[in-house]
Amino acid sequence: MIGVDLGTTNVRIHVKGKGVMLREPAVIAVVKGTTDVKAVGQDAYRMLGRTPGNITAVRPMADGVIADYTLTEKMLKAFISKVLTGANRLLRPNIMVCIPSGITEVEKRAVLQAINEIGARKAFLIEEPVAGAIGAGVNIADPVGSMVIDIGGGTTDIAIISMGGIVVSESLRIAGNTFDRDLMAFVKAQHNLLIGDRTAEEIKRTVGAAVITPDDDERSMEVRGRDLIDGMPKSVTITTEDVVRSLSESLDKIAAGVRKVLEHAPPELVSDVIERGIVMTGGGAKLRSLDAFLRRVTNTPVAVAETPEDCVVLGTAKALGMSRMLQDARSTVLRY
Repeated sequence: MIGVDLGTTNVRIHVKGKGVMLREPAVIAVVKGTTDVKAVGQDAYRMLGRTPGNITAVRPMADGVIADYTLTEKMLKAFISKVLTGANRLLRPNIMVCIPSGITEVEKRAVLQAINEIGARKAFLIEEPVAGAIGAGVNIADPVGSMVIDIGGGTTDIAIISMGGIVVSESLRIAGNTFDRDLMAFVKAQHNLLIGDRTAEEIKRTVGAAVITPDDDERSMEVRGRDLIDGMPKSVTITTEDVVRSLSESLDKIAAGVRKVLEHAPPELVSDVIERGIVMTGGGAKLRSLDAFLRRVTNTPVAVAETPEDCVVLGTAKALGMSRMLQDARSTVLRY
């Protein structure tokens, strides 16, 4: 049994009895104009922005869904072959893949088709907030409300779950990659400096924050890029305050999504959420002081799950043993 977190930014794969066997960027490098694969994962990620003219490194996933079906299938096949060794290569495993809660039936079928094409015996889908909740240790089968905010690379999924199913949810195509684009736009507007995705991600991890709290220290880092005026290399200093300013609009949209879910939830479940608090999962949850920001917005306790970036893949793997209960709650789609 294999659980797959097929993310926009990273792919994680859990193999039953072995744990999380793969954590690699969702990047594939191919010969330009063909589907001839040169590298996948970490090796392809190193090529982003650095490839010669005949090779292109791309992310085949966008906003949580498949943007390039053929390349996604090839990338998945390469990753699965990495984690299945020896005699296991001959087996056709059951595979469960997580999906954003707001994707269409067409997008679901594309994921299912890709799983079947790589040789799955049975293919399952599960919504990301449900998988994140399971991976964070939430007992979703209880008849009480549990609220989860899963912030990945391409989407933010907000949901209140009860009795194994999603009661109210909101899926926003605003997440970690949006934060990176916000930072790139800010540096360009404020300093006439062009930086890449990897530099923006480094800024976010090193000095990033959602808000500046009294307990936080002001951080800064030197950023290098290309001057838009004369085209020459240039360095500038970016501070935590700069990051807070650049991310404010996107974070306000996430806050609006959280408020919308709470406003549409039954009062009894909202009462449960106030008592139990909100759990944050996904790599985006690691943005410094994001929990404090959402705590201010909701007046509700907010906690970041332990190892939030792995919650979805761990939950996806655990959910394989809960498929009947999840199907009854319509949280999981099953195809043979």
